[in-house]
Amino acid sequence: MTPAHAPADTELLRKMRAGEASAFESLYLRHQGPLFRFALLRSGSADTAADVVQEVFMGLLTASFTFDPTRGVLQNFLFGVARNLVMKHELTRRRLAALPSADDDGDDDAVEIASEAAEPLARMLGAELADDVRRALSMLAPHCRDVVILYEMHDLSYQEIADICRLDIGTVRSRLSRGRAALAKRLAAHRPAIEQSA
Repeated sequence: MTPAHAPADTELLRKMRAGEASAFESLYLRHQGPLFRFALLRSGSADTAADVVQEVFMGLLTASFTFDPTRGVLQNFLFGVARNLVMKHELTRRRLAALPSADDDGDDDAVEIASEAAEPLARMLGAELADDVRRALSMLAPHCRDVVILYEMHDLSYQEIADICRLDIGTVRSRLSRGRAALAKRLAAHRPAIEQSA
């Protein structure tokens, strides 16, 4: 959440376009983390997520992506651009996967969710659960995955998700419901452990 005294995104964009480097830095620091997490969960690859974030901000800097503040907020616009770029990367990866020399881009230790202060067994179990959640997310249909990640991990509203994904709200609700049901089914084996830790 942006502090009340911080400049608005539109003001920072105006200053950035006028050549003020600190405005770009402020925008980057404000939006890089959420965009990276979205792209990582959506693509399953830290390398792809880093590439997507770089492309988003380069496009913003060079005005390749044109943001219209009358049509919404910058954060949602950036999520939409990141979503499109992830889909573009997925197409490229599928094409390359068909080639015999393609490498597996599975980056299992991209994010360590377990606490550093936890005991080794607890850290191992936490990392295993995080891996299972990431794996279950990656098995969702991409259109459901987008909605689940934006709603559950980024706390966006149905309307914001509808704007980002160019859907109506009813479709957002149904995809969220199907995505949650599929995740619950895939993660059912962890339910006793999750209930005990609550």
